[in-house]
Amino acid sequence: MPPSPRASEIRAWTGIGLAALALAGVFALMLAISRVPGAETHFPWPVAFFEKGLVIHVVFSFVVWFLCVFAALICAATPVKGDGSGRMLGTPALFCGLAALFLLGVPAVLDRGAPSLNNYVPVIIDPLYYAGLVALAGGVAAVSIRFWTRFDKPRLAEPLYRAIAAGTAVYLLALTCFVLAWILNMSQPPSVRFNEDVFWGGGHALQFLNTLLMIAGWWLLARPGAGGDRPYRWAAGLCVAPVAAMPLLYVLYPADSGALITTFTDMQYLLALPTMAALVGLWRGGVASADPVERLALRLSLAVFLVGGILGLFVDGADTRTPAHYHAVIAGVNLALIGVVYAWIVPATGRPAIAGKAASVSLWGYGMGQLIHSLGLFVAGGYGAPRKTAGAEQGIEALGAQLGLYAMGVGALVAVIGGVTFIWLAARALSRSTSGET
Repeated sequence: MPPSPRASEIRAWTGIGLAALALAGVFALMLAISRVPGAETHFPWPVAFFEKGLVIHVVFSFVVWFLCVFAALICAATPVKGDGSGRMLGTPALFCGLAALFLLGVPAVLDRGAPSLNNYVPVIIDPLYYAGLVALAGGVAAVSIRFWTRFDKPRLAEPLYRAIAAGTAVYLLALTCFVLAWILNMSQPPSVRFNEDVFWGGGHALQFLNTLLMIAGWWLLARPGAGGDRPYRWAAGLCVAPVAAMPLLYVLYPADSGALITTFTDMQYLLALPTMAALVGLWRGGVASADPVERLALRLSLAVFLVGGILGLFVDGADTRTPAHYHAVIAGVNLALIGVVYAWIVPATGRPAIAGKAASVSLWGYGMGQLIHSLGLFVAGGYGAPRKTAGAEQGIEALGAQLGLYAMGVGALVAVIGGVTFIWLAARALSRSTSGET
């Protein structure tokens, strides 16, 4: 693959994402340890650490990382004009991404603010943290807007370009939901309730973006043959259509309406449609790629995502079966993105694709570790282990719950080893110098 004209931007956004993922991995391991029964006697950190650590882990791994990869893909799909005017948005966007990494982490390190374990985008209630979220949102919005100023309609026939176009639309609609929710709730002081109301609708919209990222990853890794492209193009449209209606819900329902919350919640079932369309694309087009790393990433992504979907049939929101479901589903997205970084993003920066045994080990480690982690959480939840708690506060007595949490800790350790291997391989590849980089 020839390097992209925007290789330097792709490299920078990926680097920011890798840094966020590394920090998230550190907190993931500490969080898993803090859940293991009896760990509080050997690691006497306060429960407040667990709550803040959970905020940092979720935001860095499920928000910052995903959006940074998305921004890198946008940059790769955006053509360069001869006048270089794209730097007017590209450079400030990167500064916003870097600032977000700093601002989101400082409140936890300096013990500032109170943790808010609201859904989708958990928060540390501190002006610096909110500024970090705004900086990240603004940076990705800038490259999304630049994409549309250089929109190339004939390229919509390409599944990847169509997915990125759909993704930018979904992202900007999600931001619209966040802004509308903030306007409707701005009279409230910052609190868990305020954050839940502000991030609920837009958070649901971002799930469609995450699905799009996974579907784009599947297409890139499979390189399907004839007949496989059309279902992928349909999948992109099926992600945009529900999100396009989401801002209207803030007009139809009062801000504190239970109907508003329920309607957003019920729209999550529509995520099955684009996923099914992509699976049809895989079935019709097959997997043309002969690269073993690409095929492994695709197979593990499909398998772990499927397990997460099955676990989701049993969640009730109160126990650890809920994080079991979304950890497996998100791991499915991540496995696709790891494969994309190895096989597509790194070459787009003018460097050789990452292949070989170490790449396969990272995929097996992360994939199987997350699978064990999720199944352990699911078993523990079946015995009543509560979510969003740690240490003695969990009140774990049942042997099944204890065994599940021990398995969860082992799985987390294996997943972290796989994740660290991925970050090391990707960071090493991107740090290599190359000629002709812009």
